Amino acid sequence: MAYQGDGRLPIIYVRGFAGGTGQINSAVDDPFYGFSQGSVHVRADGTGTPQFHQFESPLLRLITDHDYQVPVYGDQRLFLEQAEPGSVNAATVWIHRFYDVSASTFADRPTEFSLENAAADLFALVQTVREKTGAPQVMLVAHSMGGLVCRCLLQRIIPEAVRNGDEPVDPAAAAEYVARVFTYATPHGGIAFAVGFGLLERIRDATGFQGSDIFGPDRMYQYLTPGVDRGTPAPDGFDSTVMPDDGFPVDRLFCLVGSNPEDYDVALGLSSKAVGARSDGLVQIDRAAVQKANRAVVHRSHSGRYGIVNSEEGYQNLQRFLFGDLKVQIEFWGLDVGRDAAPEVEFQMDAAVAIRGLPVLVHEQSASHLCPVLVERHSTEDTVDTPQPLLTTFLSTRTPRPMSGRRLVPTLRHALKLRLLSIREVPGGGFAFFDHMEQTEDWQDALLVDIEPGADGTPPQAWATWTSTVDVPVRDWRPTDDEKLTDLFPDVPLLWAGEKPVPEIARRLLGANARIRITVTPHTLAGTPAGS
Repeated sequence: MAYQGDGRLPIIYVRGFAGGTGQINSAVDDPFYGFSQGSVHVRADGTGTPQFHQFESPLLRLITDHDYQVPVYGDQRLFLEQAEPGSVNAATVWIHRFYDVSASTFADRPTEFSLENAAADLFALVQTVREKTGAPQVMLVAHSMGGLVCRCLLQRIIPEAVRNGDEPVDPAAAAEYVARVFTYATPHGGIAFAVGFGLLERIRDATGFQGSDIFGPDRMYQYLTPGVDRGTPAPDGFDSTVMPDDGFPVDRLFCLVGSNPEDYDVALGLSSKAVGARSDGLVQIDRAAVQKANRAVVHRSHSGRYGIVNSEEGYQNLQRFLFGDLKVQIEFWGLDVGRDAAPEVEFQMDAAVAIRGLPVLVHEQSASHLCPVLVERHSTEDTVDTPQPLLTTFLSTRTPRPMSGRRLVPTLRHALKLRLLSIREVPGGGFAFFDHMEQTEDWQDALLVDIEPGADGTPPQAWATWTSTVDVPVRDWRPTDDEKLTDLFPDVPLLWAGEKPVPEIARRLLGANARIRITVTPHTLAGTPAGS
């Protein structure tokens, strides 16, 4: 069955780093390279106590929630290659088994792993999937190093492969082949250590131990940059978290970041200690996303029992980005905190998003997890017309909603939980606690938001209220006309934006005009089919 135009493009999964031959042999034993792994543990409450939550696996949920198929027939790649063009269902999941050629279990002289070769073979798989399914593009889902394989594909392999003769490469050429890319815990900025003063990184990059130099700046520069030879050092100022402005559109990329190093027990926990607390146990938070790309932070580890791939949080972000049809951006406007405070006082904000019907948070930045939103302070001369970005999320109008009596709840409801904290720094580092109130915030509230998607091209409608003003349990809140948000741009097509001022009691602290702005735009598949 050829592509039906319903947004269910073929999905290709690209796994993460395996290391040496023994680990590679173990990785290839899994028919789905880890994408079928589930979990039963979740830290859902504020105490971090483990609770039981049965998550089936991202692969199984794609099958049950979105009617995807996983054709195997003994050899998935061979089946695909032997199929007639246009005969394979487009709503299918394919596993890029790039480590098979490097496993000693399949050959006496396995091929040494090469990230560039893995990316080149991924392009061959992309082309075959498109031909056999008739789909115009594919969607890539990757864990850890797999995201770097995808980056190599997007930034170097495809631009070099499709150029004509001596013509310059087209940095955006991959946009014709790939619709969306979702990465779990990918070290987009490489892997660095919080100990050793740079010595561990230099040893890794000089020796290339088990191929781990691919996480250093020189190798990253080589496989992310067209025309660069192996051995070429990265220039001063090279930043692998930056993708070219004229390249693959970063708004088609989603980076899911983990913030739980404690539950990453690889190497008896030595890895998480070496990388540091602001990480998922292997990848530091600041290095896990591409600049300007869509991003969410969840309290999950790089892998394992509390891993990010085998998690409900991960899957919910995955399915909303791949199949959601609404993009929701949330910003704090008019935020004017600490203008009169002492210069050594810092302000931070916790931000988290809950969606009705889910047992987990789909985004969570907090001081307790060492990843709060840093609040910019304004001097007495500054204006406050620059918004403070909080988060971007995606919603699907097709996602099943709860029933109220016998009636389907008409709105998509989520809650934005906000918490402002301040702490006093001391010269030379550290903090002063003489006036500090432990675990006591300066302000806390949650904004309940109901969005009713428009029908037949009409704009959406939205209602919002602060929970501090609600006198019933939040599940029982019923929006009123007074809580309906007015569209700020009624004459602009395909754009809806509304604002909710903070409660009056908080305006002295947050700013006289402090308000949350919610912007909703379509999240549609874009790109021209290759070869058209």
